[in-house]
This record gives sequence, structure tokens and C-alpha cells, in this order.
Amino acid sequence: MTYNPSMRLFFVADGRSPITQNWIRYFVERGDEVHLASTFACTLDFPVSGLYTVPVAFSGMKKPSATPTPSSARTLGLRTAMRQWLGPLTIPSAARSLRALLERVQPDLIHALRIPYEGMLAADAYMGVPLVVSVWGNDFTLHAPSTPLMRHYTQWTLKAADALHADCWRDIRLGKQMGFATDRPTLVTPGNGGIHADIFHPPQEPASQPIIVNPRGFRAYVHNEAFFRAIPLVLEHRPDARFVCSSMAGEAQALQWIQELGIGHAVTLNPPMPHAQMAEVFRAAQVVVSPSFHDGTPNSLLEGMACGCFPVAGDLESIREWITHGKNGLLVDSSSPRAIAEGILSALENKDLREQAAGLNAKIIATRAEYSTCMAQVEGFYSKLAR
Repeated sequence: MTYNPSMRLFFVADGRSPITQNWIRYFVERGDEVHLASTFACTLDFPVSGLYTVPVAFSGMKKPSATPTPSSARTLGLRTAMRQWLGPLTIPSAARSLRALLERVQPDLIHALRIPYEGMLAADAYMGVPLVVSVWGNDFTLHAPSTPLMRHYTQWTLKAADALHADCWRDIRLGKQMGFATDRPTLVTPGNGGIHADIFHPPQEPASQPIIVNPRGFRAYVHNEAFFRAIPLVLEHRPDARFVCSSMAGEAQALQWIQELGIGHAVTLNPPMPHAQMAEVFRAAQVVVSPSFHDGTPNSLLEGMACGCFPVAGDLESIREWITHGKNGLLVDSSSPRAIAEGILSALENKDLREQAAGLNAKIIATRAEYSTCMAQVEGFYSKLAR
């Protein structure tokens, strides 16, 4: 592979995101000249040639915090609705600020690591430099159809993009249906660049305790209420089961459900954790649950699978690209507490299925989702576009 290590790369992304940082760090460590226009104020623990803040869709109202404040499902829904209806109105002025930065830096390639609103912003600031746009799991299925302006800017972004990156083939198909030119290049890799095998790997011995992990936190597109209501149904048959919920410590809605359902003895709400700690949580668990109803390829689901957890996930087209029901996981109706509970119980009661899935998933992660392999593909992708 021929690659220019002195490439000048300009990313437009949410710099607070571990997904963003995982991706960008690769090129910093390669010695490339990397610039980041973050839509939220952020700090990085690695050096970049330029770090700029370009707020859009009211992202400037969010103050940086070392300890994220839990948000209720209602608050998340209201915030999402406001950004979907009014956020696009902020794009033209933000794009002028971004265009001024691009004219000063003169990058070889621009990569927006999400469509709303980073891709929309980069498309509106388009200046002829090759533009790569990444699709995150719900850009097309949740955000694009939400309002007329969101649909307009999504379609405009796809028409402006010179290349499209997604974490599932479904989104490549949907992107072409929404206006991305069929003759332009595409790439499918995990959205965070892939799984670090030195961090996320199976335990020496399979987990022996009936521990179930929900790593999704509180998101507008995750059926967390159905998940919590599934817990007492599981406990009826497996009173020894224990549930660990990531990034939910102090979450008022979760605490309310726990009290209402009388399941406090069986549930632990964890704060956000570094990758190394999260990997230990996965390795201690037998099952990972992803009860989403809009999604691409959840990075946390792949991380759990890499650590030997048996996946129980919402039955979505994108998830079916990774999980074959009954072979390396179970796909369920994520809106149904009973369906989630039955999936968890099936996994807990079937040791042979768990062991079969662990072997299959280790091969899937190694061949399709390993970080260095995936990022080598991205290298080649960038190189061709820049030439």
C-alpha cells in the first residue's frame, strides 16, 4: 500500500467522543498533520496540529465536564427534538467559520465523522477538497426523516460527499437511496476504527456467574424501560442473575424503575468507565444486551462480543450483518420485556450455545473488526481519495 505519511487531514467531529478520539489518534501516531474542528468544546490527551471549536445546533450551550451529568429519557427526547427542528438553522453561520479554518489550513482531505451535524457542516463549507462523510447508526433511520430540514441537509450532505464511510452495509444502501452517487467510493468498517484486541479479549476461563451487561447507557433510541421491565421476569426463573448497566449511575429514571420493580438487589448502575475497566466488566459477564430500535453497528456490542459475552440484541437489519440468530447470538423484539427476558434466559440456560457463539464471535471480530486491520483499510481509502 502506498501512503503519504505527511498527509494533512482535517476532521470535523465531536471531539469529546471516544469514537472520534480512537479514530483520530491512529493518524496522529502515524505522524500525519491532523486538525480537528470539534462541534463541542473538548480536550484531548494526545497532540494535534490544530484543535478548534465550531459550535453548531446549540452544541456551544453544552459545557465541558469531567463527570457527565445523567439525563432522563424525557430530557434526552426534548433535546433531540429541539436539535432536529431548530439545529439546521444554525448550519450556515457555523459553516462560514469552518470554511475560514479550511482556507487557512488547506488540508489534503476532510473527514466528517457523522452526518448530523458534522457532515452537514462540512458539506455547507465545501471547498473542493475531497470530503469523506461517516454515517453513524441512526443518521438515516432516526434523524434524516425527523423533520423536513433534517432530510434536506442529509440529502445535501450525501450529494456533496466524495466518499462515504459506514459501519454497516445497510447504511451504504440507504445512502445511495438518499442521493449519494453510486459511482463514488465507499468503505464499511466499525465506526470507532475497530476493536483493540489487547484491551477487549475473552477471559482465560468463560464467565461462571449469570451476569448480564447493558452497555448502551441512556439514549433516545434504546428501549431501556423494556430492558428494566425484563429484569423481574428473568429473576423469576434465575434469582441468582445480576444486571450491570453502564453509564447509568445516578440516572433518575433508572432509579425510579429499580424502586418500582423491586430489583435493587440485582442491579448495579455503573458510571462511565475507561475501556480497560469496561473490558473487565464484559469478561465477568455471560450476556451482553443491546435493546436498541435504531442502530448501525454498536461499538459496545462488538466490544462485549470480543470479550466472550453472548449477545442478545434488537432484531435490526444492521445487527443481522454481525449476528445470526441462534448461532452466535439471539435477536429479539427490543420493545418487549418478555422477548428480552426470554432471550436472556435462553442464553443463561444454554452453555453450549454460549460457548459456540464465543468461538464464532472471536473469529468475526478478528477478521472484520480488529483495529489495526480496519485502520489499514482506512489508510488506503484516504490515500486514493487524496491522490
